[in-house]
Amino acid sequence: MFVGHYAGALAAKAIEPRAPLWSYVLACQAMDIAWGGLLIAGVEKASVDHSLPGSALILSHMPYTHSLPAAALWSVAVATALVLLLKLPRRAGLFIGLAVLSHWLLDFLVHRPDLPLIWSGPKVGLGLWNHAVLEQAVEMGLLGMAGAAWAWRRGQQGHGWAGAVGFLGFLLVLQVVPMLKPLAGDPVGLGGSAVATYLATCLVAVFVEPRTGKARV
Repeated sequence: MFVGHYAGALAAKAIEPRAPLWSYVLACQAMDIAWGGLLIAGVEKASVDHSLPGSALILSHMPYTHSLPAAALWSVAVATALVLLLKLPRRAGLFIGLAVLSHWLLDFLVHRPDLPLIWSGPKVGLGLWNHAVLEQAVEMGLLGMAGAAWAWRRGQQGHGWAGAVGFLGFLLVLQVVPMLKPLAGDPVGLGGSAVATYLATCLVAVFVEPRTGKARV
């Protein structure tokens, strides 16, 4: 799961628009941003096997970012931090937390059994990665539905369609590029490219947000 994670961000923004788009975009990939940093530091472990069907990632050790308890803790931590930093209403904080948690739930659909149920316990994952066409269909379907809901909400608020179309187009480009360029095989390259991509997407989301004179419309 890559850009399909942004379905959680766009759905949350459509339902609760008072938080800025970038905060939801950050939230839905917060676990992977942390994963990239811990991968670079050597705390969590991953490798690449291009002979695998679908995703080439082998995620062998990631209890601090992708276990179910960690996902719950990241949800609370990110939501609390953004509510305090941006002075958001509690309902917006709730949806930020749900956007974080959606990351684990969507990973559960596609990952091979590499998501720890507890810090070091049994690992789960339904394995759609092993069926590349089906996985892409699910990912694009989720993104398409959430993107349509978000674009409709923007229209209801009197904003044009250009920003929504541009952002969704940007996400599609992000999805295609890894198919054309193999993943970096070393942890530093893999983690660094992940963090850079996710933070760049947050920056793009800042510029997509309509300028209305209010920070969180």
